Amino acid sequence: MAIYTREEARKILEKALSFSKADACEVNLNGSNSGNIRYARNTVSTSGYSSNQTLVVQSSFGKKSGTATIDEFDDASLEKAVRRAEELARLSPENPEFMEPLGPQQYDESASYIEKTAKVSPEYRAQVAKSSIEPAAARDVTAAGYFNDSEGFSAMMNSNGLFAYNQSTNMDFTVTMRTNDGTGSGWVSRDYNDVSKFDASQASKTAIDKAVLSREAKAIEPGKYTVILEPAASAGLLQNMFSAFSARAADEGRNFMSAPDGGNKLGQKIVDERVTFWSDPLHPDLPTATWNGAGQPLKKTMWIENGVVKNLAYSRYWAKQKGVDPVPFPAGGIMAGGDASLEDLIRSTRKGILVTRLWYIRSVDPQTLLYTGLTRDGTFYIENGAIKYPVKNFRFNESPIIMLNNLETLGQQVRIDGNLIPYMKIRDFTFTSLSDAV
Repeated sequence: MAIYTREEARKILEKALSFSKADACEVNLNGSNSGNIRYARNTVSTSGYSSNQTLVVQSSFGKKSGTATIDEFDDASLEKAVRRAEELARLSPENPEFMEPLGPQQYDESASYIEKTAKVSPEYRAQVAKSSIEPAAARDVTAAGYFNDSEGFSAMMNSNGLFAYNQSTNMDFTVTMRTNDGTGSGWVSRDYNDVSKFDASQASKTAIDKAVLSREAKAIEPGKYTVILEPAASAGLLQNMFSAFSARAADEGRNFMSAPDGGNKLGQKIVDERVTFWSDPLHPDLPTATWNGAGQPLKKTMWIENGVVKNLAYSRYWAKQKGVDPVPFPAGGIMAGGDASLEDLIRSTRKGILVTRLWYIRSVDPQTLLYTGLTRDGTFYIENGAIKYPVKNFRFNESPIIMLNNLETLGQQVRIDGNLIPYMKIRDFTFTSLSDAV
């Protein structure tokens, strides 16, 4: 199926809206083309290509709404979907938090589409797999990986005159390397809008090296350690922290951003003054759409500056209740970093633990943002500025807020899972027990 241009999408949305008899109507049109290759046990197992398009109609009578979805866009199908959405709306209960659709908005021009990524070929995907499998086999390591590339578009239009359109591309790569004796494991992940920034050989080598280095891990006592967290290790904790930046949840006393005496922590210092978080849909290394699913424009927004909370996310409904302007959640988070490389951080550490990544992260206490989880795929003991030996995996109990108050050094930024996160050296990170899993 084709990726519709702005004008092609506009025509379909206008036709769908022309059938509406509701008080308000919103129509969303999305499509994507996506290719992938998967390999395991040093052999390609699957490859594929998919193409999808979907149109969603939401019709409202007063505060009662109904939704219908189709993937055929001829006139009869469009009218059928609109009638179905209206039928469901009449049957629905009122939504006390219903908000009228937005009127026309002004959006910045997005930079999230890269033509080279949209033109990735099956031959390129095969070369990605080859760049993992051959060097892994040469070092007695088994590779299991996945590469996916996609191009897509999103468009929306409503009965109040709003129209929004965006095209985007993305690629994701992840690979786990296991030594054939079963004692070592390495892992790496990459994601970009621009596939020309991706080096499959370099990424695979990183995972292979970690797998080989992590063989025959030693057990050391759990406790509080200085840790060097790679961005993949801290990203999960930081993403969970961002979920607490909901003004409503804070005002209602339901999360960490709730103030003890009521209200929220807007304007309060909560972490080390070197910590700054923001979002920017036009950042050259992390471009996203410049509008969200509600049609709200996305702009560069400061969330934490020098350790102080500068903004909380306000939905349109909650902003109206509080008499403030809405602040939409960001599409991706950016944390300020420093100049230090991973090697610099290791050299500056007398005793500590290098953590490749954390997984199976679960909430323990939402009021303190305490989480638990496990290390995996390469955990190493550092002594006198060098990696001495691999160690068995740990279970941790830690809060990203405590973690960011125990910050020692910020390293270089790395893109991970749609965010820009720096390497970090943290003191007194809490490991509570050992795990025998490799």
